[in-house]
Amino acid sequence: MKHQEPAVKQNQLTYTIGDNLYINLNDRCTLECRFCPKTHGIKKVHDYDLTLDHRPEVDQIIAEIGDPTRYNQVVFCGFGEPTLRLKALLEIARYVKEHGGSVRINTDGLANLVHKRNVLPEMAPWVDSLSVSMNAHNEELYNRHCAPQLPGSYQAMLNFLREAPNYIADVTASAIDGLEGVDIAECERQAGELGVKFRRRVLDAVG
Repeated sequence: MKHQEPAVKQNQLTYTIGDNLYINLNDRCTLECRFCPKTHGIKKVHDYDLTLDHRPEVDQIIAEIGDPTRYNQVVFCGFGEPTLRLKALLEIARYVKEHGGSVRINTDGLANLVHKRNVLPEMAPWVDSLSVSMNAHNEELYNRHCAPQLPGSYQAMLNFLREAPNYIADVTASAIDGLEGVDIAECERQAGELGVKFRRRVLDAVG
């Protein structure tokens, strides 16, 4: 299934890469990852400018999704952490699922820490898969590369990965090959211990 990519526009709320539709729900994050293009003032993915000048409304995004079965998956991603807008995310995900689509969330795995509760039961009915950015095999490297604002972020991310398969069948941890000091094989081993799949990503390769 192929889709024609739309022209670049301001406030790009959705964008396509391959057969997936990506949702640009939020531009805020509690991490300031040293490898993130946004940290270096770059707000583009492929030819899409993901700069937002307002927080998009649920109805705006649903209107852009239309029929979700046109896509392999509808993916919450963008240049911000989508779970910071959890209520909006769940409303949109529910729409996608109720109209026959498949939902994936690309996340930093800090939703439980941010919201101060286990949000996985709320995600479970509407989310098919999670991709969680592990990014490092120990806390020192995680803090160096991801610069978390919230204390305990590394352990909270691991706890989220450990708990997630109890609610969502398809859970993947990812780490970027090319970050100084990060042992990809060790990240993969830890993912296995946590009961989730692992994906090796490549530095500076997006999408």
